[in-house]
Amino acid sequence: MGGARYLSPGPLAPDLRSADERDKPSRNDSVVSQLSTVVGGPVGDHALIGRVRIWTPLRVLFVFTLIFLALGWASKAGCIQQTDGPDGKPTLDWHNGRQYVAMCYSDTVPLYGAERLDEGAFPYKKQWTEDTPDGGTETRYMEYPVLSGLYQYVGMQIAKAWDSAPLPGALQVVIYFNVIAVGLALAWLVTVWASAMLAGRRIWDAALIACSPLVLVHAFTNFDAIATALAATGLLAWARRRPVLAGVLLGLGGAAKLYPLLLLGPILVLSLRTDPMYRVPGYGSGLPRIRDIDSPTALMDWIRGIPTRIDLLALRPLGAAATTIAAAAGTWIAVNLPIAVLFPDGWREFFRLNTTRHADPDSIYNVITSFTGWQGFDGYLPHGVAPTILNLVSLLLFVVACLIIGYIALTAPRRPRLAQLCFLVIAAFLLTNKVWSPQYSLWLVPVAVLALPHRRVLLAWMTIDALVWVPRMFYYLGLDRKGVPEQWFTGTVILRDLAVIALCAVIVRQIYRPDEDLVRRDGVDDPVGGILDRLPDPPRPWLPAPLRPTGIGDRYRDSRVRR
Repeated sequence: MGGARYLSPGPLAPDLRSADERDKPSRNDSVVSQLSTVVGGPVGDHALIGRVRIWTPLRVLFVFTLIFLALGWASKAGCIQQTDGPDGKPTLDWHNGRQYVAMCYSDTVPLYGAERLDEGAFPYKKQWTEDTPDGGTETRYMEYPVLSGLYQYVGMQIAKAWDSAPLPGALQVVIYFNVIAVGLALAWLVTVWASAMLAGRRIWDAALIACSPLVLVHAFTNFDAIATALAATGLLAWARRRPVLAGVLLGLGGAAKLYPLLLLGPILVLSLRTDPMYRVPGYGSGLPRIRDIDSPTALMDWIRGIPTRIDLLALRPLGAAATTIAAAAGTWIAVNLPIAVLFPDGWREFFRLNTTRHADPDSIYNVITSFTGWQGFDGYLPHGVAPTILNLVSLLLFVVACLIIGYIALTAPRRPRLAQLCFLVIAAFLLTNKVWSPQYSLWLVPVAVLALPHRRVLLAWMTIDALVWVPRMFYYLGLDRKGVPEQWFTGTVILRDLAVIALCAVIVRQIYRPDEDLVRRDGVDDPVGGILDRLPDPPRPWLPAPLRPTGIGDRYRDSRVRR
């Protein structure tokens, strides 16, 4: 018996290694361990990890995502129900505040008519006149950034083509909603894929992005999934050391919603801390210089050398960051410039509305107003008049928050991970901004999972944030139709803000105590860091002493004494 051997019933795989370094949540997380009993319990001690050919982690994540997206679509389906109107023609069943009672409201449905898409109009070119609350009128245009506006236009064209074809029919707005929903679902699948790739050995953390309660409520509330997909793929390109592609994707994201451009700040600050500030050996050697251009041939030689220069520049952190920022700026300009030139008034509409917009119901400023009766920094203002002081205060608070985050990034004893700073910057923007539309919380989901992979903590915040939707809908319904008072809604907003602030506090704690960071266990540095991953702080610090990492000044002085 002792000498018996076992023969494999089939040929062995050429690679018999097990991905034992992969995080196993069914064995180290009590909640996941209990949930895993549905499929047989936690993974065994002798299991070969990473050997399954069909149900790979990524494919399982996609299944989870599709299930939650389907549930998210079902939560909005009540708002695309049809009924007969007074004239006997079919119309949307939004009678008696159904969109609020059923909690199925989605911006995409009313925007089809409000943005004149139902007329087949091209965004930013079409203008119309609306009545204002003060009894006047104003000229209006498409109010979304260029990429989001064009996405709506393409969705409208597909809906109209479907409606005119011999296919199963419905109201055009219903077809339009479903077309838009398909695109947003694909964008969220891309978000999950890119985040899973960024998670490294902790790929199962991305399950919380796929199964987030916020997906159930807000995946189809607005067009933000497009921006999350571009932001996540931009970070993935940075992680894979492709700074130009990272800049292009973040620039496209900024053309859909401005928030992906905020991620350039953490990239720049961490590169500033890590760059040794010396010239790359051999940089530019053998390449023609600008001063050598004296003929068309020399100019072409110089142009052909641009890719090589970019590759050499990206060998150092600050060079890679500068390349990404330049690519993002160039991409944003390239997308916006044609619309800005052809339809300047329509292009400016997004910026005009954001300037004249007052405090959003979800903003901290409106929360204070609802509980104290405070009239705001600017007091009462007529329609269309910009709240100048509120705009300034909001901007200054965000700048101060960014300065604090930058100080933390530069002085922490160990370089923070990029995802940690990205979460802090986006959270600071939302907390200090005068507008926090409910779907904006989707911005935080991917970076939160990458920055703080504590599943129960994140699930608690996401659940609180998602449940804010309930009092919001009944507040919008109105007290005359058995809605709830404003304070019921703003009270839950306070809970959400406190939850986000608590996440920020935990992340800052882990930045200063990296031994508590789950991602950095087992010798991992920064899976999202790209060129920054595993780079040490410069041995000869060049930053001013107050901005150096804790203790680096003492180490530098000791080295001088020893010499």
